[in-house]
Parts: sequence; C-alpha cells; structure tokens
Amino acid sequence: MSPADSTGASPGIATFDHLVALAAAVAIPLKERRQTLAVSESSTGGLLSAALLAVPGASAYFLGGAVVYTPRARRLLVDIPNEAVAGMRSASEPYALLLARSAQQRFRASWGLSETGATGPQGNRYGDAAGHSCIAVAGLAESCITLETGSNDRVANMHAFAAAALELLARQLDAAPAAA
Repeated sequence: MSPADSTGASPGIATFDHLVALAAAVAIPLKERRQTLAVSESSTGGLLSAALLAVPGASAYFLGGAVVYTPRARRLLVDIPNEAVAGMRSASEPYALLLARSAQQRFRASWGLSETGATGPQGNRYGDAAGHSCIAVAGLAESCITLETGSNDRVANMHAFAAAALELLARQLDAAPAAA
C-alpha cells in the first residue's frame, strides 16, 4: 500500500480539491470572456461537472452536462443516433469529438468538453486497457487527446481523466481568441 498525503489520496493521484483548482483556473477566462461550457462525460461519471460546479459563480459559464455511459444514454441524453456512430468506437478520439461538438451545439455553448474511456479495473469491450481515455474540446478551437495512465485503479483513473480534460480545456482557452 502506498503512503497517503493528508487528504488520504496516494501520491500522484489528483484529489477533488486539485480538480476544483483546475476548474477554477478555466472559470476565470470563461467568466472574463462571457463564454459558456457544456460537458458530456462518460467514465469520469460526473466528476468533471462536479469540479466545474464546485467553483463559486459557476452559473456564469456552466450550462449543463450529461453522463453518457451507455449507448442508451447517448441516444436519450445527447440525441446522437446509432447511425451517427456507425463504425466508431466509443473510446476513440472521433467519438470524443462527436460528444464535445454535440454538447456545445445542443446547449449553444461557446465550448463543449467531453471524455470517454475505460477506468478499470479491466479494459473495455473494444480492447482498450484500463487507464485509456479520449478527451475532446470543441468550440472556438478543437482538440482531442488520448490518455493512457497504465493504471487499473478505477478511482485514480477517473480523477486523472477529469484532470486531463480540464487541462486540455485550459490549453484551448489560452490558445483561442477571446471573442464569444
């Protein structure tokens, strides 16, 4: 068992407080620019939305989100039909970008942020190992990344995926023009 810090987390694992700090950092430019955000997340299970909503003043930028954990949730919550994902793996960059674009468009937000992956302890049915996540940002700029943590620790992966998503959004906010 690895030693824990004062929060009870193992070293190297993002804590919820760390996620809130990352969310607070993206909240600043969003609020200053009067830009908005919508989230579509899967294996983070609402952790992204929770971190963003933990920041005081979140209603100025956070429009809403959905936990899209199953194909049924995808159809019901974000209205992406089966035909739109034909031949596309759910834990892939194209799928993550589709989710981010859908969130951005459905909420009429400046930005859409998405995450999809395999938290563990096993991989997913598509052959991705535990610790695999695809994260996307859509809006004034677009970007996708694939994260491989190499860990089968479900909770640690959820935090790592959420942290990576917030960091990707921060980079896109830094690179994008300030226009809404």
